[in-house]
Amino acid sequence: MDIQQLFQQVIDRGASDLHLNPGRPPVGRVNGALLNLNDEVLSDEAARLLCKSITSDSHWREVEERGTTDFGYAHPSGNRFRVSVMRQRGRHSGVMRLIPNRLLSFEQIGLPEQVRELCKRPRGLVLVTGPTGSGKTTTLATMLDWINTNQDRHIVTIEDPIEYYHSHKKGLVTQREIGADVPDFVEAMRRVLRQDPDVILLGEMRDLATISAAITAAETGHLVFGTLHTTGSARTVDRIIDAYPTNQQEQVRAQLSVSIQGVISQVLLPRKDKPGRVAAFEVMLMNSAVANLISKNETNKIQSTIQTSRRIGMVTLDDFLLDLVKRGQVEREVALEAAQDPRDLEARL
Repeated sequence: MDIQQLFQQVIDRGASDLHLNPGRPPVGRVNGALLNLNDEVLSDEAARLLCKSITSDSHWREVEERGTTDFGYAHPSGNRFRVSVMRQRGRHSGVMRLIPNRLLSFEQIGLPEQVRELCKRPRGLVLVTGPTGSGKTTTLATMLDWINTNQDRHIVTIEDPIEYYHSHKKGLVTQREIGADVPDFVEAMRRVLRQDPDVILLGEMRDLATISAAITAAETGHLVFGTLHTTGSARTVDRIIDAYPTNQQEQVRAQLSVSIQGVISQVLLPRKDKPGRVAAFEVMLMNSAVANLISKNETNKIQSTIQTSRRIGMVTLDDFLLDLVKRGQVEREVALEAAQDPRDLEARL
């Protein structure tokens, strides 16, 4: 088996991921489902050789020493893959995520119009959240591309690895890859404020040091985009606050109530009307009511505030799901599985 042929199959079949796992044929994730790409079961050695064929010596050493490595890989077709090679049960496996080679528009993704307004903010923290594989990277790439196309801003991205390549347009784009260009997120964030950025994209807010640096950058006059693996605006705010020691949490609430500009939560769902998947979004925009709830530690009331603020562009995930079902784009059962309050959504449907 040839890894390039497998990559080409993934591209041709519109799969989002390629899985190489000993004991099973190569598997593609197509519209959310796992499908064998051929009938040839991978031996331990075949899986190892396929993974090693696209892994540099330095990254392979990382697999041997630490058990896992992540990097970006450019396919001859012009497509890029985000690759994760790992050891499991003493054997080698790999997961390769196909990164679409064209940037999508707000309309193609289905992003609510109000999200475009967040891109125009001069400063603050904008968070894009959701489970793994929910399209966060694509949403962020679309937002950055809009800024790059329409505004003369210096955009600095810090990613692990770089997924979408952005060319200079009206803006100026600097992209730094963890491991290749800078040792880690903490070091990159420590240095970034000396690089005259207007907009900073932080691939993932993984730990307290990174979260703290992102909030500081947002407070000091920069527009900062970050991602978290949370679902829902209230849980996202809680997750950030909980990362801090108890004696610092009150101060962080006060900082967040001023610095957060918006939280976009998303999930990807299989479509009913045609092949493919569709994104469902929750959008929280900062206003005095939300700021008050964050500073008073009443994040449990954020959901109802979003619901009553639809006129200014906020939308709950369940309202968005309701609209998708009404438009015939998503099955009722799929929407209920993704809902934050399935019983309430069922009653409304």
